[in-house]
Amino acid sequence: MFGGAGRRKKDGESLSSVMQPDNPAKSGGASVTGFDPEGLERAAKAARELDASRNASSAIELIKTQEATKQHEASAKRAEMDAYSQQLRQQNIQAEAEEARKTLEAQTQHDRHRSEYKDELERKRQVDMLNAQKYMQDEQLKKQEEMVERQEAMRRKTAEIEAELRTRTELAKTRAEAEGRIRQERENHDLILEKVRLEASESRDTVLKAVSDGGKMLGEGLSSYLTDGEKLRNTAFMISLAAVGIYSAKTTAGIAGRFIEARLGKPSLVRETSRITMSQFFRSPISSTQRITGIGMQSQDALKGIVLEESLDSQLRKIAVSTAHTKKNKAPFRHLLLHGAPGTGKTMFAKGLAQHSGLEFAILTGGDIAPLGRDAVTEIHKLFEWAKTSRKGLLLFVDEADAFLQSRETSKISEDQRNALNAFLYRTGTESDQFMMVYASNQPSQFDGAVLDRIDEMVEFDLPGEHERRKMIAQYIEKYLLNPPGRWAKKVSTVDIGDDEIERVVKETEGFSGRAISKLAIAWQAAAYGTDGAILDQDTFFQTVQNHKKSMTQKEDWIKHAEERAHMLTEDRK
Repeated sequence: MFGGAGRRKKDGESLSSVMQPDNPAKSGGASVTGFDPEGLERAAKAARELDASRNASSAIELIKTQEATKQHEASAKRAEMDAYSQQLRQQNIQAEAEEARKTLEAQTQHDRHRSEYKDELERKRQVDMLNAQKYMQDEQLKKQEEMVERQEAMRRKTAEIEAELRTRTELAKTRAEAEGRIRQERENHDLILEKVRLEASESRDTVLKAVSDGGKMLGEGLSSYLTDGEKLRNTAFMISLAAVGIYSAKTTAGIAGRFIEARLGKPSLVRETSRITMSQFFRSPISSTQRITGIGMQSQDALKGIVLEESLDSQLRKIAVSTAHTKKNKAPFRHLLLHGAPGTGKTMFAKGLAQHSGLEFAILTGGDIAPLGRDAVTEIHKLFEWAKTSRKGLLLFVDEADAFLQSRETSKISEDQRNALNAFLYRTGTESDQFMMVYASNQPSQFDGAVLDRIDEMVEFDLPGEHERRKMIAQYIEKYLLNPPGRWAKKVSTVDIGDDEIERVVKETEGFSGRAISKLAIAWQAAAYGTDGAILDQDTFFQTVQNHKKSMTQKEDWIKHAEERAHMLTEDRK
């Protein structure tokens, strides 16, 4: 019994401790920190009642089970809260990572914009600097030009002052000398008159004496000569013999001179010829003899070194073959007109045609005939007489033919030019197997109708196209840069110049003639020779092209202005 009472007391204490209210402030108005006896009494009472109950143990177990259940629920909620906290933490980490990524992208974009802005500012600064340098250079150049002009003006002014002072000095000196001579002559007037009078008297006496003595001697000699018949006959014979000798020598010398001039000389109208002249013969007699006899001479391609459009190339090759067969068969030659822009290869083809056909060639220009005046007719006849003496046949190339062969109806030409044109037409009026005429002109429409009637075939030389320019540029780079002519010529080293750069130059040289492209290659060579080691880099390569194009444009403007002025002068005269 005592054990059960003790156990019930213990359970009652625990139950009362369990049943104790959580908030002491609600129990009978006792203090929170003080002791509450009423509550203890109630708890004791409840414990006694519970001990008296039959379900006290079950209630306690139930309360324990409920307490454990609540603890499990609290642990589950705590675990759920921890999972939820972990999920929130992960979401926060992802959000922070996303924000960091966005921040990094924004920072990267900002840095890129900032870098681009800095680059733009730097380029602008460079451009401003270059513009400022250019402005300073222009200002400095302007100041130098003004200084040169001032110096030139001062020099001219100084020269004028010096000339004026020199003139004044010379005038003063001349005036002083003249006044001195005049004063001296006035002072010595009587002496001078007496001296002149005495000299005149002595001269008169001397002349009279000489005339008297000479007349006496001449009269005696003439009287003796006229009375001697043998002397008269001998004198007449000697005079006749001397006259015959002088006339024969003069005639023989003229014939020999004309023969030598026709064979070994060169007419004054011919500027260049492949025929051997006398000076060439004496300078190199062996090679001259070989050229005259044709020993060791071989026919070459008429278009060697000439780049032309395909159809024009085919047409000219047919003409070369036809001319060569014409010479072999001794048939009359056909006369050609080569017309087109300057520098397109007309003269080169004429020389190649002559060498391919085995003909000698001679070159003259139409502008050389007009200044001859009255002598033009004589020189033209000498030219064609000289052409007829060629053993191989002669190709006579007339460059700038429109300057001489202008129409007599539309152009105002002098009488001497008209006579020279008539003489030329007379010499070329009939077909000939001794010479072949090749005319070259930029303005064939100005030809006289009779000249056009004598032309058998016309060939137009156009400016080279893109394909032809590419071949020309490669040919002249090889000739002047990579393998320049001359034994001691230095080769040019190119830097960063390849097919792409060559193709760009081909595009930029549209409108260039073959001569212009050749001059461009020579300009490249000169630019390279202006450096140490003869190096041609890419910048110099393209800068030379731009300078060449600028020069060509300036020349074309000058020519255009000159033609406009000439047209205006012609209109004013009308």
